[in-house]
Amino acid sequence: MQSLLPFASFYFTYFTFQGMFSPFWGLYLQSLSFSAWQISVLMALSTLARIVAPGFWGWLADRSGRRRNIIVTTSILSAASFCLVGLHNGFWWIFVSLAVSHFFWAAALPLVEASTAYLTRENPGRYSRVRVWGSIGFVCLAMTGGYLLDWLGIAATPWIVSALLIGVALAAFKVPEVAPQGKTKPAGPIWDTLKKPAVMALFACCFLQAFAHGPYYTFYSLGLKAFGYDKAAVGVLWALGVVFEVGVFMLMPRIMRRFGLEALMLASLLAAVLRFGLIAVSLASPAVAAFAQALHALTYALHHASAIGLINRMFAEQHHGRAQGLYIVASFGIGGSGGGLIGGLVWPHGGVMPTFAMSAAAALIGVFVCLRWLRRAPGERA
Repeated sequence: MQSLLPFASFYFTYFTFQGMFSPFWGLYLQSLSFSAWQISVLMALSTLARIVAPGFWGWLADRSGRRRNIIVTTSILSAASFCLVGLHNGFWWIFVSLAVSHFFWAAALPLVEASTAYLTRENPGRYSRVRVWGSIGFVCLAMTGGYLLDWLGIAATPWIVSALLIGVALAAFKVPEVAPQGKTKPAGPIWDTLKKPAVMALFACCFLQAFAHGPYYTFYSLGLKAFGYDKAAVGVLWALGVVFEVGVFMLMPRIMRRFGLEALMLASLLAAVLRFGLIAVSLASPAVAAFAQALHALTYALHHASAIGLINRMFAEQHHGRAQGLYIVASFGIGGSGGGLIGGLVWPHGGVMPTFAMSAAAALIGVFVCLRWLRRAPGERA
């Protein structure tokens, strides 16, 4: 049996980067006196890259049958490009450097996801036991990042992030090549699967969930700062959400044995309506803020695990690389960047309340889509 340890190691290092970038990068950009719109544009680059990059890299990987070379090469290039960010504080310098870095950074994760999903296909719950190490990596940096920046200063943020991306590149060297074993059924064009109503509904739900999270990843830290939370408290609240995420990932094998994937997707969207509604009206309350962060276990972990499981079930093995890429494009790419950019337009006109009310509304639309169209086809395997 193929060892899953290299994949766990990759997830850990990959999400230590996210644990530093997501809570603190917006604060760094604010320290450079950028406007809310400029911050939303720069923050959206990571999600915009997921529109272009995963589809291209997934197609290349499926065509060549060699995912590992792409994972290693793009991880190295992403780290090298990000090292340029800290050399100048101008908007356009940071824009170009980030755009290049994120284009390569967005390549590796869908391919690693496809390999992990394939290796755990007989027991999809095992995927969550591997993926949980990404959540642990996120917590490590989110919890310590605020104290680290208090010690080194906010100006050190680009260099800390660059060092973490170098760690991702080193972990990529350990990821093995994974190819389907034995003969597989011939697969028709991927479009034949994509045009099925349930598949379109799945991608619509992923888009709406990511759209709802777009303002969260862009403006949540700024909202906390506006209500008087310091950098350490910001990091703790981000980490709190991921601690609960870890718990759900660990329990996922048991959850998946009891509930259908479609029901889990619906639960994640309902939780998002509640979570972002609470953030919109009660972020000033530490207790409410903590409870809303606890719901991250459902809005992210439950959603992501069910989406990966549904994609693995709905698509032929020959299409898994592209399907994972399309999932990233539809959700974190188009959805996340759209939510973040529109949030940048809404934020100056009321801040937290209207911005996160928009997030709750997007998740509510997702609930209706899930109820109406996301259903298992007759005879489809569980």
